[in-house]
Amino acid sequence: MKEEKNIPKWLEWAREIQELSQTGLAFALTKYEKARYTRQLEIVSEIIAKHTTLERDSIKKEMMALPGYATPKVDVRAAVIKDNEILLVQESTDKRWAMPGGWADVGNLPSEVAIRETKEESGYDVIPTKVVGVFDANRQGEQLEFFHAFKIIFLCDLIGGEAKTSDETIDVNFFSFNELPPFSQNRTNEKHIKEIVSHLKNPQRQAYFD
Repeated sequence: MKEEKNIPKWLEWAREIQELSQTGLAFALTKYEKARYTRQLEIVSEIIAKHTTLERDSIKKEMMALPGYATPKVDVRAAVIKDNEILLVQESTDKRWAMPGGWADVGNLPSEVAIRETKEESGYDVIPTKVVGVFDANRQGEQLEFFHAFKIIFLCDLIGGEAKTSDETIDVNFFSFNELPPFSQNRTNEKHIKEIVSHLKNPQRQAYFD
């Protein structure tokens, strides 16, 4: 497992145990194997609960809901530009700003996630036109996330709608790239914005990837 910058050792160990346990449950053939891997997930839940404000039972429930071989989760974000300003939403959780987006749902195309999340979080209708980049979400940002995740950012055209908040957002606005508000770092950060600006300056630029 590659060491991640600023990630405490307990979190690295917990992630690895969770990954091995989830994959083990997917291929377990006996009741003994299933019980052993389930107990390992319980231990991981206890470790996380000890070091965070999360509840052990809720952590275990989320882990048990992830069937099959352990793979990264996918976060999709929409870079919506109007008059050289970027659309951002203010998150209700930390009161900071991010591009609209969220976790991809099973069965949805990645572009569909960008469309849906933008509509739900900002009220605007968009069409994805280009992939800006695919980022390793766990090696950026400030707050720690337990599950390993990839972030896909789409450049989107604005086609309609009007500003509207949601249960997850408390404000919606367009910002000049020279006057950006504080970012919700795990959702949107300076590296993402820099790459978006590069694509706007050079429409032929290839998608970035980690």
